[in-house]
Amino acid sequence: MPIALTIAAREFKSLFLSPLAWTVLAVLQGLLAYLFLAQVETFFVLMPKLATVDSAPGLTDIAVTPLYGNAGIMLLLVTPLLTMRLVCEERRNKTLALLLSAPVSAADIIVGKYLGSLYLLLLMVAMLTLMPLSLLLGGTLDMGKLWANVLALSLLVSAFAAAGLYFSTVASHPTVAAMAAFGLLLLLWVLDWSSTLQDQRSALYEYLSLLRHFQNLQSGLLDTADIGYFLVFILLFLMLSVQSLAKERLP
Repeated sequence: MPIALTIAAREFKSLFLSPLAWTVLAVLQGLLAYLFLAQVETFFVLMPKLATVDSAPGLTDIAVTPLYGNAGIMLLLVTPLLTMRLVCEERRNKTLALLLSAPVSAADIIVGKYLGSLYLLLLMVAMLTLMPLSLLLGGTLDMGKLWANVLALSLLVSAFAAAGLYFSTVASHPTVAAMAAFGLLLLLWVLDWSSTLQDQRSALYEYLSLLRHFQNLQSGLLDTADIGYFLVFILLFLMLSVQSLAKERLP
């Protein structure tokens, strides 16, 4: 595990040596800040009407929950771009064979690269969380629902990173890895939409849907089935990544 943490620190630093991470952070924060302020403004416009309604939605429901929902969609687009080079770039630069010949297990390499990318994604989640926390200076929030949204988004990006890393181990080019990861994640995101539109619910599609489990956690109901789904998803793709990388190890 210390070796995996060393690799993770190296990957995290290397991400910030390229302009991609800085650009993603700036653009993502700018777009989400604009959407967040728009939702806060909407709340203040609706506040006189909400005051007359019993059990009306509060500031957390109108401004905070949509913020994390929008962040989930944006990170669905961004995460494959951040993970596509994790192993592909090593292969293209002819450094993967050197790494595999070192006395480091495939599991350490995969866990290290996964944690390195995850550190950056969790940093984005932390920076995002500063926005709703700033509302505490002049208002109140449902803190339970806020932290449920933080947990939901953290698990979601962890799943995104695991899938993106796997495709980086099997693809020959970073662009191919990014497109394959985005295609799979988008499919799992919209999987149960067709059954919903046709009013024909599918238990299988609902269980496989990333969006369904994400929204369940966003609502503030922490169900072990939803948390377990993300944990199984992450472990599955990490195991597949280890197996894929182990096949390339020199005899």
